[in-house]
Amino acid sequence: MNARDLARQLRIHFLHSVTEPAEFRGELTVRLTEPSQLPEVAGFLRDELKFDLLLDVTSLDNYGEDPRWTLVYEFYSLAHRAHLRLKTDVSEEVSELPTICRVWRTAEWHEREIYDMMGIRFTGHPDLRRILMWEGYPYFPLRKDFPLEGRPSAMPEVAFSERAPLEGGPFVTAPGAKDAIRREPRVRRPGGEG
Repeated sequence: MNARDLARQLRIHFLHSVTEPAEFRGELTVRLTEPSQLPEVAGFLRDELKFDLLLDVTSLDNYGEDPRWTLVYEFYSLAHRAHLRLKTDVSEEVSELPTICRVWRTAEWHEREIYDMMGIRFTGHPDLRRILMWEGYPYFPLRKDFPLEGRPSAMPEVAFSERAPLEGGPFVTAPGAKDAIRREPRVRRPGGEG
């Protein structure tokens, strides 16, 4: 069976909550319109359709739109050698989804990172706490409304107490410099090498 056949079976089983598969550059994506069914859909993918790997869980901030967030689940079936992407949307008012870590334990870390960076909560998660930022940090750094220069912190022993200048952005280099070292932004600032 190929990914399209598997996506159709998923659609047949969850007729009212899973959309027809959409293909882009050879990859199939289905949308789950009822996020509350996420654990049931994930279980069906694993148990019935033999998608035995959860490759990744990511989130997108659609700032200024409703629903604000899109969660993207990447599944792979070793038996069928097929990849399937599942997307579901979450509004800013709800900003909560059921966890799938009872289906795949690896989801625990992905969901913690999404909570930490975007602020989306996962109900039923056994250990939903920050994974990169410290406990008590009041912001979510990957949201589009989070300023690029960061926010000042009242915890100088933990983080910078003032905003860090980006000097044109962390990945902006100078074209035409003689070598890679002279293209780096930190070299071009006053007192640097270049």
